[in-house]
Amino acid sequence: MQMRRIGSLDVSVVGLGCNNFGWRIDADASAVVVKAALDAGVNFFDTADVYGEGRSEEYLGRALAGRRREAVIATKFGSRMDERRYGARPEYIRQAVEDSLRRLRTDRIDLYQLHRPDPQTPIQDTLGALDELVRAGKVREIGCSNFTVNQLREADQAAARMGTVRVVSVQNEYSLLQREPEAGVLAYCVHHSIAFLPYFPLANGILTGKYRLGEPLPEGSRGSDKFGPHVFTERNLQIVESLTGFAEARGRTLLELAISWLATRPAVASVIAGAKSPEQIRANAAAASWQLSESDAAEIDRIVLQPT
Repeated sequence: MQMRRIGSLDVSVVGLGCNNFGWRIDADASAVVVKAALDAGVNFFDTADVYGEGRSEEYLGRALAGRRREAVIATKFGSRMDERRYGARPEYIRQAVEDSLRRLRTDRIDLYQLHRPDPQTPIQDTLGALDELVRAGKVREIGCSNFTVNQLREADQAAARMGTVRVVSVQNEYSLLQREPEAGVLAYCVHHSIAFLPYFPLANGILTGKYRLGEPLPEGSRGSDKFGPHVFTERNLQIVESLTGFAEARGRTLLELAISWLATRPAVASVIAGAKSPEQIRANAAAASWQLSESDAAEIDRIVLQPT
């Protein structure tokens, strides 16, 4: 497994998104997936306090018992847990980190990320509280999620002005079908040495290869559950058919194409893909080995970005 850097952290180029834990799979199934990930060379585990109402962190912490040193744990704070627990206020951050440490059964969080911008709290206040956590040894690196270029720039400028730690990563949605980061965020990350972490790399599963044009959506899948209805459109399914043909003509799968393409994008450190079974995580872990050529990339863009 290829390793890349997020600040001072060495992470596997394919990570495990743990949003299924406590939602789609229980504690025992989560433990099996985590073990399979570690055995496949995946060391980067991304979760959030809000996933499964805290159960994702709990299940991950249990699953890593005895193997914590093999893992790089990333979690997030700031999304609404209830009427009191949300946002990026310093006093809430101090509470949220303790809650996450307890659920994760660890004394440190390797990458602590603000889940979404908090317009009610100045970024300098948030950075000041996060700097305290780093100095206390409770957090190793800090990151953010769902930030724009302007918000990244504001955070960088505030950190430089105050002399605090700076964000070393940004986690935004990015896939073959969702290209918004190419409008500026990726370039900012390259120029300012910020790692980019794409979430929903398989576009809610439509890029796994199990969804085909003209066929019923698989029972129990995200598509059949109406999760991300904007993704499961006829146009996207047509693009998926073309991408599948492109991959199969080269002896590859759509899954390999989706993950390998992201792994070649500038600033990408780890492709965070969810999994509900050992088979899925093993497939994800093996999928990043395809070295796409420039002509491959140009043909992929032609397929995906063709006018409607």
